[in-house]
Amino acid sequence: MENREHVTEPAARHGDYSFDWLIAPVTPAAFLRDFWEAEVLVAQRDRPDYYEPLLRIDDVDRVVSSMNLDGQSIQLVNAGEPLAADRYCYPSGMVDAARVAQLFADGATIILPQLQMHVPALADLCRSMECRFGVRFQTNVYFSPPGDAQGFKAHYDNHDVFVLQTAGHKAWRLYDVPVELPYRGQEFDPKSYTPSAVTREFVLRAGDLAYVPRGVVHDAVSGDEPSLHITLGALTRTWIDLLVEAVWQIGRQDPAFRRSLPVGFTDPAFDRAPARATFRDLLRRLAENDGFDALLDSFADDLVSSRHSLLWGQIDQIRRLPDLTLDSLVGARPNLLYGVDDTEEGVVVSCYGNEIVLPAHAAEPLRHALAHRSFAVRDLPGELDGPGKLVLVRRLVREGLLMLH
Repeated sequence: MENREHVTEPAARHGDYSFDWLIAPVTPAAFLRDFWEAEVLVAQRDRPDYYEPLLRIDDVDRVVSSMNLDGQSIQLVNAGEPLAADRYCYPSGMVDAARVAQLFADGATIILPQLQMHVPALADLCRSMECRFGVRFQTNVYFSPPGDAQGFKAHYDNHDVFVLQTAGHKAWRLYDVPVELPYRGQEFDPKSYTPSAVTREFVLRAGDLAYVPRGVVHDAVSGDEPSLHITLGALTRTWIDLLVEAVWQIGRQDPAFRRSLPVGFTDPAFDRAPARATFRDLLRRLAENDGFDALLDSFADDLVSSRHSLLWGQIDQIRRLPDLTLDSLVGARPNLLYGVDDTEEGVVVSCYGNEIVLPAHAAEPLRHALAHRSFAVRDLPGELDGPGKLVLVRRLVREGLLMLH
């Protein structure tokens, strides 16, 4: 394939829950320069309703009481210790909402992992961040009762987190960094960790944000009112991931990487000098391999192909298609994550795990359409005539890539 490109954020970035909105008043440039993977950020706004559109206490009540959750969709923790699932689940494995409410009243924190699978606003937030960062995001929600309730004891996460306080408040304590930027296999081990002195304390109130890089040990307790916060986790891809994939790829092509280690290398008298030279030669071959762009493309493909569609209002969109004219205003769906390839067969759009093949002469208007949030159909550039533009827009609306305004 030639002329490969990947688009990880729309040209017009004004979605409902953009990264810019998430961390304001800090700018994205300042965040990436001063905080990302480096320093804790605390943004205190005095805006209690700032994150309310994402999640309210009533939303948590609705999810727990009426969505028929199973035991994999909820956890309860009291004083930092997980409660056994049989204390709040029926023998069938489904959640007993009445028991959950009683345990909450008795001091247990309700944890709802992956709540973006049930709450559209959180799904939109995750997709917006995925478009901006090019990695997967997920949400875990913590609803704590008043009275110094604690979800987990002091620990570090092996992924970066944005903490969005939506109701009540929590007092946070930070400790040391025993493992700088831990890899996802480097889980926190409480048995081998001796807590340091507290290095920083702050209170997150409704509308406030904290960013905590992976590896920073922390804990938090609620105050004299229920506390609700969203933990937005970034499941980053690291240079380790890229290098491991690079070794795997070159190993499939070069038999030198597939040869066994020298016979007898476990012998104390074994001469390691030739093996060391072989190791250095393999490193040299890896460094000289010109596969970086293909590897990065494969990582982008993996993200794009695994993002399911978020097509709010799609039935109404298709219902309105017969009224489409050249004067109609349309635009790309917000937070659209897609790839575009120019091939011998034409131009291929990858999105929502599907591929759409269009004629090569549709490439220019296609790219314009996917890169703009609002335009008149007649203003599409390229060689398509009026009827051709309408055909293209109808196809892209049906596929969930464009929206009629």
